[in-house]
Amino acid sequence: MRRGAAAGAATAAVLLCGCGAAPTGGPRLPAAYGQGTPAATLSAAPPAQAPPALTPAAVDTAVARLDGIVRDVMGRTGVPGMAVAVVYRDRVAYLKGFGVRRAGSPGAVGPDTVFQLASVSKPLATTVVARVVGRGPVGSGAVGQGAVGWDDPVVRHDPGFALKDPWVTRHVTLADLFSHRSGLPDHAGDLLEDLGYGRRHILRHLRDEPLGPFRAQYAYTNFGFTEAALAVARAAGLSWAKLSRTLLYDPLGMRSTSSLFSAYDKARDRAVGHVRVDGHWEARHTRDAQAQSPAGGASSTARDLTAWLRLLLGGGVYAGKRLIPASALDQTYLPHILSARPAAPYGVPGFYGLGWNVGYDDLGRLRLGHSGGFELGAATNVTMLPSEGLGVVVLTNGQPVGAAEAVALTFLDVAGHGRQTVDWLRLAGDAFARTAREARPATDYGRPPADAAPARPASSYTGVYANGHYGPLTVTEEGGGLVMRLGPEPLRLPLRHYAGDTFAYRTPGENAVGLAGVRFAAGADGRAAKVTVENLDHTGLGTFTRTPSEHGLEWGGPGPGRPAGETSPREVPCRSR
Repeated sequence: MRRGAAAGAATAAVLLCGCGAAPTGGPRLPAAYGQGTPAATLSAAPPAQAPPALTPAAVDTAVARLDGIVRDVMGRTGVPGMAVAVVYRDRVAYLKGFGVRRAGSPGAVGPDTVFQLASVSKPLATTVVARVVGRGPVGSGAVGQGAVGWDDPVVRHDPGFALKDPWVTRHVTLADLFSHRSGLPDHAGDLLEDLGYGRRHILRHLRDEPLGPFRAQYAYTNFGFTEAALAVARAAGLSWAKLSRTLLYDPLGMRSTSSLFSAYDKARDRAVGHVRVDGHWEARHTRDAQAQSPAGGASSTARDLTAWLRLLLGGGVYAGKRLIPASALDQTYLPHILSARPAAPYGVPGFYGLGWNVGYDDLGRLRLGHSGGFELGAATNVTMLPSEGLGVVVLTNGQPVGAAEAVALTFLDVAGHGRQTVDWLRLAGDAFARTAREARPATDYGRPPADAAPARPASSYTGVYANGHYGPLTVTEEGGGLVMRLGPEPLRLPLRHYAGDTFAYRTPGENAVGLAGVRFAAGADGRAAKVTVENLDHTGLGTFTRTPSEHGLEWGGPGPGRPAGETSPREVPCRSR
């Protein structure tokens, strides 16, 4: 999910986790939290919950209106397909598909249509980890104290893992990465993925990123989350895909669920991704998120996810059998970091747990939720009220516009009040649109100034530029214009002149923000000595330096934070079409 869309999803998720009046109670973070206090100082279980406030009749009323809620949202947004499921008190109360798997084609969406989950993969992943935490070695069948703990240092299970600060490297825990409080910057590693780099390269280069305050700052990081999950899989001696299948998907009978992109890609009944173009929806891209599989690469169906919801709402019990100790699962529901400050004195704060957005409503009820989204064509949401035994999941095959959130929010609104009290689609849609606008560059590179200075001769810019984080950047002259190439299997990115030594290019991939600036800095000889790529420079890593040889370097030499002489091997990037 790109930066703007991620922020929009987070905004909507906060609404899901804390709509209504300001809570009268709720969690308080310890005064020393964020100053090196270990996660173990938090309560071992969520606060005691009030008695259920919803009646079966109220839930039945909301379920009866779901068809109309879904059709209204789909009609207003045009999203091609959607699947919705509701679980209430350990039964599937609603399960239905709407629309089509591909716009303009007859294949209908049903309960067994496979959707990409995007970031709904995160709470699914921490459910898998909760089983590891709460049991003996994989395959033993025992339920009890596992060999992995939430507060284990990551390096205990992955000795090669490193961040920029050695002290943080030694102390950062699985829980720190699962709750986005490690100090890694927002979406660290995602831009490397957009350029085609594989998982191993991306995780290795997290050590280049400057760190924010440890355990005191929330910053959403797909690859930090992925590292934690892979460390757990390593401790279990299995791949992440095998661990997920062994501990969760197979025991729950989730036959159409996978943590492998290839499984989604091969599914006959699958919903393809759509983007909105000039007011209509087109299937233009296939998002391969295998590199960040635990954080965003799972796929599933509405039917399969009802089994997962039953397990969670059952406190770790499924079909009468305990699969996860309540103590291990409860840790995922605790507020491990403040993720959103109240917008007003009586506003509701947002928290993040282990793979969940965590909040408390005006009745003091725990409310858990997570949105997922690919700007290349998927949007999903899961929301639960555990004390009510109620959960809803919404899957769509269109880029995030607030549709998935609106269906879940409206359903819960009707269940709680007997009617819709807010236009949730407008509220969620506006949040997505606003954050998408904020993600765009401040400069409109599509409109060069009328008095723009001319560019230097093309030969002043052509050559190879090195960067230890993003690899080499090559500029060539082709067809009377300049072309920039980046990535392990270099992407061809034409440059258009903006003004003077500044050009622009159309950004690629999931995190695309339209046209971004490319600023050359000339040396004493008039040739460009450096070039800074604006959208790659959020954390100061986007400057490339001309190499003495026109052949350049494999990765531009050692990157920030790596010993001299240490370089990374060339990799085949994850497939994306």
